[in-house]
Amino acid sequence: MDPQFRPEQHNATQSHRMKHGRLIAFVVVLVVAAIVIAGLVPRWRDAKALARETQVQAVPSVAVVHPKLGAPHDEVVLPGDIQAFEDSPIYARTNGYLKKWYADIGAHVQAGQLLAEIETPEVDQQLDQARADLNTAKANFDLAQTTAQRYQDLLKTDSVSKQDVDNAVGDFQAKRAMVASAESNVKRLEELQSFEKIYAPFSGVITARNTDVGHLINSGAGAPATELFHIASIQKLRVYINVPQQYSASAKPGLTADLTLMEFPGRRFQGILVRNAGAIDVGSRTLLAEVDVANRTGELLPGAYAEVHLKVPNATPSLIIPVGALIFRSQGLQVAVVKDDKANLVNIVLGHDMGSEVEVVSGLTSDDAVMLSPPDSLVDGEQVRISAVQEQSTPARGAE
Repeated sequence: MDPQFRPEQHNATQSHRMKHGRLIAFVVVLVVAAIVIAGLVPRWRDAKALARETQVQAVPSVAVVHPKLGAPHDEVVLPGDIQAFEDSPIYARTNGYLKKWYADIGAHVQAGQLLAEIETPEVDQQLDQARADLNTAKANFDLAQTTAQRYQDLLKTDSVSKQDVDNAVGDFQAKRAMVASAESNVKRLEELQSFEKIYAPFSGVITARNTDVGHLINSGAGAPATELFHIASIQKLRVYINVPQQYSASAKPGLTADLTLMEFPGRRFQGILVRNAGAIDVGSRTLLAEVDVANRTGELLPGAYAEVHLKVPNATPSLIIPVGALIFRSQGLQVAVVKDDKANLVNIVLGHDMGSEVEVVSGLTSDDAVMLSPPDSLVDGEQVRISAVQEQSTPARGAE
């Protein structure tokens, strides 16, 4: 045994070595733990981020649009027939032959203007005879009047009987009645003779001439009368339209109506609804209404077809939304309104279908955020996220 060997020193050395080994092991464990933690923490963070992203992706992103206000007036387009304000055929009132005519088709004439003359030799002869009869009646009347006066004077001296006086007075009264009858006959024939001249009953345009010089004119005695001329007043025109029953309450006098015609592309002629029939036609369920249009230039022609744009005021305010926002289900027509990041299914009532847009008359407000292109699987109360708010740029139908 080494005299210099000391058990205490050996034990201290071993204890030191053990502590050093433990320290190294601890350091190794720390290093390994740090490596493990450094590898797990990013994975945990990635997993948590993935879970959040998955949760976010599970909420569908939707685009919404706010309904726009509809026009205060609803424009209804109806077919209309243009008619002259005054339209009349012109017939002869006496028989004879046409001597001359002064107005052909297309001629603008004034009220009282001479249109044609008729030769009536028979009427002329009858008038000459009637005047001769009147002269005879007047001569007999004068003689009877003188005789009656003389008999009345002779009666005062009892030179004639009362019977003779009564006979003279009766003959005088009869002759006076014959004069009145002859005068009436002369007046009748003079008026009949005045019908030899055909005058325009009102200012207008001649739209037809159905006679010529030398034609036999029949006033209708024993045969159908023939129309000589046809005249139409076109300074103002009437347009008759049949208003559907749903708009009948608004089709009141004073309503504005514009006319469009194929022969005048891009032009509108303003008219006013002046009256309606006051009753719905049972067959068509429409209300007959009249629209008057000024035609001072004569561009519009009677008998033409026109489209009448009737501006009917809306009884209730309407909203316009894209047709892609509609949901067709068994519960009825619906739209999805996004509120508090949730989709609420709302039933609506449609008005007019304008193709890419529809009119909503009930169920929405202008502040609602209406979902565009909602998925078929959408349920009421489902969580959604608004990704974009689109604006409707197209003007509302009928906006002025």
